[in-house]
Amino acid sequence: MIVFNRLLGIFCLIIGIINLACSKDISDTPNEKESETPIDEFKITDLKIPKNFKFKTHNEITITINDNTSNTRYDVYAYNDKITIGEEIAIVNDEGLADTTTEFQSDILNHILFTGAPTNGVLTHTVAVPSYYTKLYVRRKEGTRYSSKIITINNDNATYTHINSNKRSTGKNILVEDFLFCVNGAAELFQINPLDGVLTYLSDMPMGSYTCAIDQSNHLLYSIGKSNPYPLMKYDIINDSWETVGNVGKGGPRLEYNESNGLLYFSTGSKLYTIDPTNATIISTWNIIGLHNTSGGDLAFASDGTLFLCSFSGLYRLELDEDNNYQSTRISADNLPFNPTSMTFDSNQELWLANSASSSNLIIMDTQTGGWQYNYGPQADNEVDFGRTINDLTTYRITNENVVDPDSDGDGITDSNDKYPDDANKAFEVFTPSKYGTGTIAFEDLWPFLGDYDFNDVAVNYRIIAVLNSENKAVQVDFNIEVTSNGAGFVNGFGIELENLEPSQVASITGQVLTQNYINLNANGTEQGQDNVVVILYDNNITMLNKPTTISVVFTTPITTEELGIAPFNPFIIRNSIREHEVHLPTRPATTLASSSIIVEGTNHDADGNYKTDSGLPWAINIIHNFRVPKEKVPVNEAYNFFNQWATSGGTSFPDWYKDNPGYRNSSKLETNLQ
Repeated sequence: MIVFNRLLGIFCLIIGIINLACSKDISDTPNEKESETPIDEFKITDLKIPKNFKFKTHNEITITINDNTSNTRYDVYAYNDKITIGEEIAIVNDEGLADTTTEFQSDILNHILFTGAPTNGVLTHTVAVPSYYTKLYVRRKEGTRYSSKIITINNDNATYTHINSNKRSTGKNILVEDFLFCVNGAAELFQINPLDGVLTYLSDMPMGSYTCAIDQSNHLLYSIGKSNPYPLMKYDIINDSWETVGNVGKGGPRLEYNESNGLLYFSTGSKLYTIDPTNATIISTWNIIGLHNTSGGDLAFASDGTLFLCSFSGLYRLELDEDNNYQSTRISADNLPFNPTSMTFDSNQELWLANSASSSNLIIMDTQTGGWQYNYGPQADNEVDFGRTINDLTTYRITNENVVDPDSDGDGITDSNDKYPDDANKAFEVFTPSKYGTGTIAFEDLWPFLGDYDFNDVAVNYRIIAVLNSENKAVQVDFNIEVTSNGAGFVNGFGIELENLEPSQVASITGQVLTQNYINLNANGTEQGQDNVVVILYDNNITMLNKPTTISVVFTTPITTEELGIAPFNPFIIRNSIREHEVHLPTRPATTLASSSIIVEGTNHDADGNYKTDSGLPWAINIIHNFRVPKEKVPVNEAYNFFNQWATSGGTSFPDWYKDNPGYRNSSKLETNLQ
């Protein structure tokens, strides 16, 4: 336990400093009547909080994946099927006409928890997942084949077992699998398995789009952005990465790749263009003669090189005439069930068409007779409803010919599956709270006296990345932090204890910011005198404000993620440069260097030293989300409207109380100078 083990005279001097530095707080100082700032109808100190509630905003979920297949990688996400609404932008719509639309993007792939490959058929990690998530999105990559499954979290556990599926053949003794790659204006790239209609999200796009086309030989997908300057975007299917090639400067709904000459064919209205995919330059322009309606549609090359175009007036075959114009011959029109916005040929030369409804339908059409049938979507009557718009689609074909995917560092993980393809000691990553998001640990620093519970004395944003080797063992942990609030004015330090590890298990620590001369380090960067690994990230909160910093801990030998523990581990502040005065999350233990008894003059609100008041309030809280702290003297339950319900329910009501959902926040009571 932390100790106030000072002579009375020295102690009184410290209390005097506290009174000056933290006069904003609801402090129980010696020789002073206990007082508290009123909090509307409910004082935060009057809340009836369940005895065992730890104010956790996350659950610790154990995820187990069973798969004996070699050369596979798994990406696991917390699943939230949500659309984020943005600003209005100018576009060329799916009909090829100038328009405006509201920018929106899904949240499917934004909360990645970890990547990895099964070892001896099993991959398992325990990770911190926001409490309001009930499902996980498991994405599997085998070579260039992607598949996915949404699994449910039950009793803090989630399990996925891979079962090999049948592949289809073209009848030419070459095994082939088709996947329909789709894009939409919500900046989603996803695939649909034409055999069962299963949808797998592949990537968020740099910009939403109404076009896509695949270069099969080089495993590249091209797409033109939906708004000015209409960038040509290139997706590497093997390495799951995007690159912007250049700006086309023109928008439209139709795109196809011609394998015979390596050019993109792009069309809008009654015009057809070729584009150099290496630099986004328009090379040639043709007129299209005979279209009955020039809106919408797509382009597709058949296996014999015939170019087909669909528009809102049906399906056409295009042929270049002697005047260098494309003459169109309509194959099907009135019998189509919808206005087509995209189409593609599969390996069996069946033509797939889609519409751009809020949940798109897919039909298969015969190019000779014009006959068609619904295959998937709300009208197909087979329980496959994508719940997503398909603004364009194209076919990616995978044969039994091996794709060249080297293992440059020789660690057993091919380069496309390896985050660190040139480092044999590193391969995968585990993220807390996610690859793209940050969490916040916020403190009241008057412990064991009451504060005002604005939690802005110290607020540290964090993203913690555990770097794993090919056997899914941790070799390094990176603490990416940024101090976003220093409301008290104390010179507070910030540290993290790795409770399961001994100091000898650390090879080195880099990036610490220590300037106050009250922290003593071992040669490897761990703090001296500690039984467990303690990393002091910085010792002066004031100088760290709004300065992103990375502290890296490298281990002597790889350790299991179970040994490592669950981030953010055991974080704490060192209050006002007094090393033995630590403030921790509720019920978390103090480190070896904290004092072992508590002697204070005045009202001690933590007599048992568990960092919770008698009424159950904490002095620190870990928000597994970017947290905007309240303004000075504004208790957290005034700034966040559902904090009371969350706390008094023991975390079952409004588990996402800290988010910017409608009605959740009183923005006028929140600090605005945060990133």
